Amino acid sequence: MTTNPPATIALLMTGDELMRGDTVDSNSAKIACALAETGVVVQEKATVGDDRQRLSAAIARLAEDHAVLIVNGGLGPTSDDLTAEVIAQLAGIALVEHAKARTHVEDWCARRGITANDANLKQAFMPLGAQLIHNPRGSALGFAVDLGHCRVITTPGVPSELMAMLPEVLALTSERVATHSVHTLRLQTFGMGESSIQQAINDSGYAWPAQVALGFRAGLPQLELKLTVNDDAHIPLQRACLDHLQALMGDHIIGEASTTLAQALAHALREQHKTVTTAESCTGGLIAAMITREPGSSDIFQAGYVTYANDIKHRILGVSLDDLDHHGAVSEAVVRQMLVGALAHSGADMGIAVSGIAGPGGGSEEKPVGTVWLAWGSSDIMHTRRVVIPGPRDDVQQLVAAAGLDLVRRQLLGLPTEPQYFSRQAQ
Repeated sequence: MTTNPPATIALLMTGDELMRGDTVDSNSAKIACALAETGVVVQEKATVGDDRQRLSAAIARLAEDHAVLIVNGGLGPTSDDLTAEVIAQLAGIALVEHAKARTHVEDWCARRGITANDANLKQAFMPLGAQLIHNPRGSALGFAVDLGHCRVITTPGVPSELMAMLPEVLALTSERVATHSVHTLRLQTFGMGESSIQQAINDSGYAWPAQVALGFRAGLPQLELKLTVNDDAHIPLQRACLDHLQALMGDHIIGEASTTLAQALAHALREQHKTVTTAESCTGGLIAAMITREPGSSDIFQAGYVTYANDIKHRILGVSLDDLDHHGAVSEAVVRQMLVGALAHSGADMGIAVSGIAGPGGGSEEKPVGTVWLAWGSSDIMHTRRVVIPGPRDDVQQLVAAAGLDLVRRQLLGLPTEPQYFSRQAQ
């Protein structure tokens, strides 16, 4: 007797580029996160290349074991895009041209001033009776069919197209797999690691409620905390945990949701009607780029200076040649003068200056690789600090740039100027 598979969900990621490592699989994470917001946890994930037999075997096995299977990739115009053909064969139904899919492909081509060729029109062929999934960005529609007791849902591999199609994918999934209310509060933090945050919670003696799941998502330069509850009745507990975290590490919390350091700084500047400038050496303009990456940054940022060579530090920002010769470019005297010069030339209210040895070479016993001097503040209140940041060049630059944004934010908000990333570092 045939029995239905459990009400679970699986992902199948396809493509030779994934197997070779040419493309990093970010799509499965996007799908899993979207499902988690509905209370659904992916039970299994598999990856196969563009091989007909392996793809067929993987789809057949996962469809046997799960109620929903989401297949990502293999819907394009080339000969190695096999998903539709393989699923039709497994389901024992014909692969036919779908009129709406053809119209979609032709319209997509027309908007780009091209005529749909046979390769383009390959994407209009779907298993007979398939339910189409609209793709507002790309030429390949997705589709859903039943394979035995499993609903198989297909999506293209292009990440932006997948994201645009996810709401419809989630709706199709919810018809087969039970969803429930999930409330996740995301906090963006900087300057404390996972172990430090967990230790602070442990040491506080706070009775963390079991109904509130605490999750960490490490990144560079920010760390995301997630407070998740699965019932509306537990939202007050979630808020109580948030209050506790604010009391423990509030100055390291830069915002909720997807707030970036640059956004948090821009908000503080706008609140006080102030502007900021940058004077950068080892970060090569990264701090200015992080600020101007955000829309509307022109009202808080008008000028930045990348003074990589010592001569440019002197000619553009007025850094003393004697100090450069005596102390070196990576010194307190130099970054202080860089900041003074940037503030004077730009007319900005606040600024950040950095000079360091990002590596991999250039270090010495006195100034090892990763040594950085920072100066930040205003003409009236200026701070300086030396740090040593271990790690590869990209990481050093990212962390220095992030620290620069954070330090100006702290001064504007009256927060402690001795964050943990300073206080825990041996001097």
